[in-house]
Amino acid sequence: MTFERTFDILSHLKENSQKQDIFCAKKNGSWVKFSVDDYNRNARDFAKGLIQMGFKKGDKIATVSNNRPEWNFVDMGMSMVGVIHVPIYPTISEEEFSYIFNHSEVKMVIVSDVSLYKKIKPIVALNKNIEYLYTFNVIEDASNWNEISKLGEEHRVKLKNTLEQYKQEVNSDDVASIIYTSGTTGMPKGVMLTHGNFLNNVAGVWEMFQIDRNSRVLSFLPLCHVYERMVNYLFQAKECSIYYAESLGSIASDMASARVNAFATVPRVIERIYDKIVSKGEDLNGIKKMIFFWAMRLGEKYSDANNNSFIYKLQLKLARKLVFSKWQRSFGGELKFVISGGAALQPRLSRLFFAAGIHLMEGYGLTETSPVIATNYSISPGNLKIGTVGPVLKNIEVKIDQDGEILTKGPCVMKGYYKNPELTAEVIDEDGWFHTGDIGELVDSKFLKITDRKKEMFKTSSGKYIAPQAIENMLKESIFIEQSMVVGESEKFASALISPNFDYLHMWAHDHKIHFRDNKELVTDKNILKIFQKEVGKTNKLLGQHEQIKRFRIVCEPWSAPGGELSATLKLKRRVLYVKYADILRDIYSYELGQENKGSISFNRDN
Repeated sequence: MTFERTFDILSHLKENSQKQDIFCAKKNGSWVKFSVDDYNRNARDFAKGLIQMGFKKGDKIATVSNNRPEWNFVDMGMSMVGVIHVPIYPTISEEEFSYIFNHSEVKMVIVSDVSLYKKIKPIVALNKNIEYLYTFNVIEDASNWNEISKLGEEHRVKLKNTLEQYKQEVNSDDVASIIYTSGTTGMPKGVMLTHGNFLNNVAGVWEMFQIDRNSRVLSFLPLCHVYERMVNYLFQAKECSIYYAESLGSIASDMASARVNAFATVPRVIERIYDKIVSKGEDLNGIKKMIFFWAMRLGEKYSDANNNSFIYKLQLKLARKLVFSKWQRSFGGELKFVISGGAALQPRLSRLFFAAGIHLMEGYGLTETSPVIATNYSISPGNLKIGTVGPVLKNIEVKIDQDGEILTKGPCVMKGYYKNPELTAEVIDEDGWFHTGDIGELVDSKFLKITDRKKEMFKTSSGKYIAPQAIENMLKESIFIEQSMVVGESEKFASALISPNFDYLHMWAHDHKIHFRDNKELVTDKNILKIFQKEVGKTNKLLGQHEQIKRFRIVCEPWSAPGGELSATLKLKRRVLYVKYADILRDIYSYELGQENKGSISFNRDN
């Protein structure tokens, strides 16, 4: 199936599907369904409303919203007119909102709810380019997006031919969206993605996943992110029923009630699901607890090459019946596969899910590549290797540069950074190769493996290179560790800052009768320090001598996007963390054995 412009997906649906539940969303606790006819009518009316208001090809409209059917209505309406969609994360700072509004020169902003409306209204008032502020939810004294659709409906007949002319003027090389990267340093960059960029990526993954018009999928990653955006187009083109989760807190219940067959996610969500499963296992007693953890240990030995022994397969069959079948039931009983992207996935988690009969497949890409470059898939043999991000898509090229950097070329590579040709020239060379900034290798000349970010690798004072991401991901395999940051550039050894999994740590402390007033006191308890010493020691056994974590500090707060320590895509904001923990980092490298650490929130380990 080939499409040239994003709204061709809607035309395909209108011509080929009578589906009554192309979109589903929760309202008052129940699923509300929207048909293909609903989708088509709302999108076309919105497009005609924009035309009546004077919008034309190349104008820009920003949305700041949660996932919802209306997001698609306005997205498709914009694309028909040639208006460029600028989707923005709802969780960014006021400074970032102001920057993006000014930089992108949007003429309209649409927000989802009253809290965002109150936050963004004063920012909009200071921006001379923004003429309109609308909301999706009905809010007193605020203009609602439906007013635009009603305007289009009023002029439906008059603007019918005009809309068709607008659509004909849109081609695959036109910019469909400017997506501002969340960024871990500085202000975000505006990535210009064309209709062709998105749709070539849809074509690249078309045959990889077993979904069709009978499939139900859950959507909860932000649609303003390129990953969920492209997957959303894929699901629509495949005529799947898309269920939008009510909130991040309701993912499990929404998944179960919708009995979904697939969803796209990021590793952090999988890690959270795993933590909850382990917590339930910890609550068991006697033989049930023994069987649970036996099954977990067995699952971690699963081989994607299907070369486990006959005895193992018998044991796995029993484990699936006694333990892993409950996983399936918690997901609604019909989950077939999960696609993970956005960050590195712990291989053991993938093995566990495969052992449970749920195919958890990792992929890789960037906003600038629309996004998928490579992905594992199990629909046909020989295209899955746990620990890698899978084979490269057939419609793009990848090569490994002399310094190990991954370069890619093809129809998915962005048009460039908006208003920044100099930066565009830095990342796309004269031969058209996009420099990803990631270090990797091709395993078995087929499977792409990411080893680190080029800019994040550092040298110790002895001249040894350290790839921090790989070590951080190994540390995060511990249920006690939520996040970690490995440091040590130009120092004698590597160290780490560790943010614990406080939900689990509190439960563990309660079970072991450890009393504490707050997290600061908890992370200084000698029993807690011994646990983290043990967990870091497990990782050190897997590392080379120069990579081992010689010292680490446990911080007393979780890291999050709202807190500023993580980006909107849950990547470490290293510069922010370096500033926030400057005193602790200075202390690490001036530490003398036996010295009491200021603040008493640290632990020293010298090998």
